[in-house]
Amino acid sequence: MILRTSRLDLREMTEDDLPALRAILQDAETMTAYEGAFDEEMVQAWLHRMRDRYRDDGFGMWAVVLRESGEMIGQCGPTVQHILDEDVLEVGYLFNRAHWHRGYATEAAAAVRDHVFRALGADRLFAQVRDMNVASMNVAIRLGMTVRGRFVKNYRGVDMPHLAFAIDAPPTGREHGVSAAPPERRRER
Repeated sequence: MILRTSRLDLREMTEDDLPALRAILQDAETMTAYEGAFDEEMVQAWLHRMRDRYRDDGFGMWAVVLRESGEMIGQCGPTVQHILDEDVLEVGYLFNRAHWHRGYATEAAAAVRDHVFRALGADRLFAQVRDMNVASMNVAIRLGMTVRGRFVKNYRGVDMPHLAFAIDAPPTGREHGVSAAPPERRRER
């Protein structure tokens, strides 16, 4: 277990997650922003790429499991992506269509956002969203992100316009020599 929210557990994906991963990546409507459903080879490559990221980076898209049922309903996590001409940390989220419109993407992505700032010490977190994907834009906005630029990503032979959403890490108070300890403790010193 990497992260836990009120309804969800996030953990590394395994080979056992392939059926749930196929249900997401091989659904044409879910994969509209990727120019259509993945074939079996692409699903296998996706899982292997995530597992390589766990090993090499210490993170990647994690399985999102609905605690109530134990079902993997999506994936969400940080990855290194090339956005606006630099390599940055990005939060990705992709859920089984049967579980859309229940707040799971926002819940999981908010946990990832907080983890990236707290545990990884990042200064900024991005979300790359295809310019026609309104649902993903809404998740980014709910995370407190704003549009920082536009770029084109070529994927599967198609030029796809994207928006670069981002949020900066909250101030810790240390930037100006102020202690991050609670006010009561600062007065005791």
